Amino acid sequence: MDRDKAKAVVVLHQGAAKRLIARGVAALPQVKRALEGGMVVVTLGTTNAYVAEELTGHPVDKVAHCAGYIGRELSVVPAERRGRELVLVQGEPVELSPEEVLEQLSAGDVVIKGGNVLDSAENVGVFVASRNGGTVGRYVVPALARGAEIVIPISRAKSIHGSVLALSRELGIERLQAAMGYPIGLYPLQGTVVTETEAVGLLYGVRARHLASCGVGPGEGAVTLLLSGDAEAVDRAYGELKRLSEEEPPLVFDVDVG
Repeated sequence: MDRDKAKAVVVLHQGAAKRLIARGVAALPQVKRALEGGMVVVTLGTTNAYVAEELTGHPVDKVAHCAGYIGRELSVVPAERRGRELVLVQGEPVELSPEEVLEQLSAGDVVIKGGNVLDSAENVGVFVASRNGGTVGRYVVPALARGAEIVIPISRAKSIHGSVLALSRELGIERLQAAMGYPIGLYPLQGTVVTETEAVGLLYGVRARHLASCGVGPGEGAVTLLLSGDAEAVDRAYGELKRLSEEEPPLVFDVDVG
């Protein structure tokens, strides 16, 4: 007998998709454990701004909680407009420098780092515009060395047909002769990936499949999902995801953000 008793299709615009992913991250067991007795570091990123809101219950300046982004070209938020990573110790925000975070980071802690591309093998790639490796160089390598968890919130809208590993070998700041905006490298990031589909499973206990990406107008950057499973669970998921359409879309960035 087919276990899928009901099916529904939902369209999530960018704001709704990011909010869903953020709630999925907050529902992860390892994140809950770190909030209770360890450290959680939410690095800068557009989706991570929503994660920060879900973990603290407070609004976040989404421009300040962003470093690099794709606008008209590959861009960065100016340093004077950019905020700092959110650091939570036993669930409470604390003011720690990157050096102090690294001094305390240990196994069982969680570093939340977003990505830019997601391939069909679930490999995530992160654009790196800094010669010293930026956030990846600062937190990811030490986290992996010490046994801390890496959690990667990323939208299915960032799916690509190629291989992240192959592309990482092609790119590099000094390998590019030209770039629209900042030249970049690509770092293959390993960890627990949370997209819209994983978030639906974590939150509602139904299966979600990626049906389509992007659209026009309000649907620019949207993700369309096919939900399937128990009729009552699908109905609940459909209703709550439809209400997410009321979520404010993310701010429109420009290369002159300041």
